[in-house]
Amino acid sequence: MLAISLINSIKREVWLRMNHSYLLIFAILFVSTFIHSTLGFGQALIAMPLLAMVVELKTATPLVAFVLMTIAVVILLRNWHVVDLSIVWRLVLSSCFGIPVGLFLLKGVPEGQMKIFLGILVILFSLFNLTNRYLKMIDLSRVGGGSVLIYLFGFVAGVFGAAYNTSGVVITIYATLRDWAPDRFRSTLQGYFVLTGLLILASHGLAGLWTADVLRLYGTSLPLVLVGIFLGGKLHRFIPEGQFDGYVNVGLLILGCLLFR
Repeated sequence: MLAISLINSIKREVWLRMNHSYLLIFAILFVSTFIHSTLGFGQALIAMPLLAMVVELKTATPLVAFVLMTIAVVILLRNWHVVDLSIVWRLVLSSCFGIPVGLFLLKGVPEGQMKIFLGILVILFSLFNLTNRYLKMIDLSRVGGGSVLIYLFGFVAGVFGAAYNTSGVVITIYATLRDWAPDRFRSTLQGYFVLTGLLILASHGLAGLWTADVLRLYGTSLPLVLVGIFLGGKLHRFIPEGQFDGYVNVGLLILGCLLFR
C-alpha cells in the first residue's frame, strides 16, 4: 500500500509539473505573438529566451518557427500589397546560404553555450533599438550601393534564423537603418518571415526536430496564437509604435541578462 501511495504521489507531482510547464509555454507564446502582431517583429526574441528556461532549445526552436510562420502568414494576407519584393527576394536568397550554418550551430554546439550566445544577441538587439535614433544617420544605400550589405544581412539572418529563430534581429536592424516607413517595414518583414520560415521549417524537419511534443504544443497553442494576432493587430492601430517599442526592448534587455544565470 505504501508503494502504491508513493507511486500515485509521484505521478500527481509529475502531472502538476507538466501542466505548469504547459501553462507557461502557452502564456509565453501568447504574449510574444501579441507583441509581434503589434510591432511587426519580436516573437522569437521574446519567446526563445523564456522557452529556453522551460524546455530544451531543440524543442523551443521548431515550436517558435511554427508559431512565427503562422503570425507572418496572417499579417501578410492583410498587407501583401505593400511588401517590397525587390528587397525580400535578395534577403531570402542570401539567407539560404546561412541556414546550413545555423543548423550546425543548433545541432553541434552545447546548449549552455547557445543560451549565452542567445543572451548576447538579445542584449545587443535591445540596446540597438533603444539607441537607433542615433544610428539612423547611417545611409546603407551609400555603402557598397546597398547591394553588398543586403546580401550580407540576409546571410547572417539565415544563420540566426535556423539556429535560434532570430533572423528578425538582423532584418529589423537592416530595415531600421534604411528608415523604412511603418507599413513597408511591418509588411516586408512578414514577407521575409514567410519565405525563410518555409525553408527553416523544412530544414528543421529534415534534421529530425519535428517531434511529437513539438507538434502537440503547436496544435494546442494555436487558438491562443490566433487570439494574440487579432488583439495585437487591434492594438497596432491605437498605440504609438515608438512608445510601445521602448518598453519591449527594456524587457528584452532584462531577459537577455537572465540567460546568463
